[in-house]
Amino acid sequence: MIRALLAATAALALSAPALADTLVDNVDGLTIDATGGVERFTGLLIGDDGRIVQVLHRGDKRPGKVDYFVDGQGQVMVPGMIDSHGHVMSLGFSALTLDLTDTKSLAEALAKVAAYAKVNPDRPWILGRGWNQELWPEKRFPTAAELDAVIGDRPVWLERVDGHAGWANSKALAAAGVTALTKAPAGGSIERLPGGKPAGVLVDNATELVAKAVPAPRPEDRDLALAKAQEILLARGVTAIADMGTTVEDWQSFRRAGDNGSLRVRIMAYAMGTDNMALIGGPGPSPWLYDDKLRLNGVKLYADGALGSRGASLKAPYSDAPTVKGLRVTGDTQLKNFMSRAALDRFQVAIHAIGDEANAAALTAIEDMNQTYTGDRRWRIEHAQVVDPADIPRFAKAGVIASMQPVHQTSDRLMAEARLGPNRLAGAYAWASLAASGARLAFGSDVPVELADPWAGFAAAISRTGPDGQPFGGWQPQERVSRELALAAYTSGGAYAGFAEGRFGRLQRGERADFLLIDRDPMLASPAEIRATQVMQVWVGGRPVHQHGN
Repeated sequence: MIRALLAATAALALSAPALADTLVDNVDGLTIDATGGVERFTGLLIGDDGRIVQVLHRGDKRPGKVDYFVDGQGQVMVPGMIDSHGHVMSLGFSALTLDLTDTKSLAEALAKVAAYAKVNPDRPWILGRGWNQELWPEKRFPTAAELDAVIGDRPVWLERVDGHAGWANSKALAAAGVTALTKAPAGGSIERLPGGKPAGVLVDNATELVAKAVPAPRPEDRDLALAKAQEILLARGVTAIADMGTTVEDWQSFRRAGDNGSLRVRIMAYAMGTDNMALIGGPGPSPWLYDDKLRLNGVKLYADGALGSRGASLKAPYSDAPTVKGLRVTGDTQLKNFMSRAALDRFQVAIHAIGDEANAAALTAIEDMNQTYTGDRRWRIEHAQVVDPADIPRFAKAGVIASMQPVHQTSDRLMAEARLGPNRLAGAYAWASLAASGARLAFGSDVPVELADPWAGFAAAISRTGPDGQPFGGWQPQERVSRELALAAYTSGGAYAGFAEGRFGRLQRGERADFLLIDRDPMLASPAEIRATQVMQVWVGGRPVHQHGN
């Protein structure tokens, strides 16, 4: 019966411009309350505008008549998950191109490239992403010559899993004009062979040398990628995402989806640099569009690179590369200039900072900005992976939101130990310390670097263990957070970080009815059980938009 009712409700939602009153009852509901605790309830009354009219608790009188009634059959209801750091279009394109995330050796990656090229003979470029040399026995960067051996008839360009390095074959290097005489741009590096010839891997800002030679996707390609990304996000229970690095072309895809009614996931956009920010937003952040489905909040800036490619900027050299301290993608003066340009027009600033030197520099820049730009700025530092413990109190004092990705800790654990050595791990992925200092947390995935899976992130946040349950007792277990804080960081905290509080993120009267029905209670289940959570139904704005298996 419930399937038929949901089908009827879905058909109505897709065909009519407005909803009728809907009662979703007999649920085991939970949401974050105004104090950061968990509120339990048993039903929601949703108005014809898709907002919550009443949160019903056990014993409350139910409305006598509604247009639609859905029996939740005792399932657990939680707010829709908010991924506070992801890359929407990259997710869609990665799902439509070559995926190397599961490769465990260089040979396996090369075999997958060769097989993909064979079944796609008409593609002028072979594009993909996801390789990670740290998961290979070789633990070294691959080369153009190795790619040439399996495909030499057309260009190949493969992004590293973190997006901070790219692997090209000789055809791609030639198409981009990258030779022994090519100088790496500031904030980037070109891996070279003896004699100076490019070896095949380019890091951070140098990746643009090849990326700009890749044929641009057509608008219809972008629309297909957006549709695919939404499908993936909704299946995991993600109903809203902060898109970090939105281009004008991305924004136009979002707008096309909003115009034709196919925008189902809420997108809080952060432009890729100040040029895109000005082109998209003009004099300031956009209004909320399409019933709170889309807004340009601000701008994404980069302080440094990534830990895996040794591009994260550290205060002291890498433990496993004593001559390397990483890369500052944007220097101090330029970073402050970009921030001033954004803050002048009240765009929110989100700064990518992974190494302890980069985090300290970002904090200093924000502290300087606070002297000039007052009001509710909600400065964001994205990742904040390695922070000098002495700098942790500066987050709360400067009003900085720590936008962090719990699964990075479980994925990076062994690599981080090698990169940092045992004496610099105290401030690594320091969620609990940041929260205890008074900083606000917002959790995400960095998809497609990691899966857009809030349940894996939730489990990692409360346990500091990976899918295999290791290490026993958790890695740096003092940095575990409570279940309440984890839920908040994936819901109300994510909304606050994106200036969306009061619109969505909690199941409260007046907010959008974005919720999930799931098969277990994350406040009671073990970390392993939480990772296995099944999302049975997804509703956005009072409309059913996804059902498990359909």
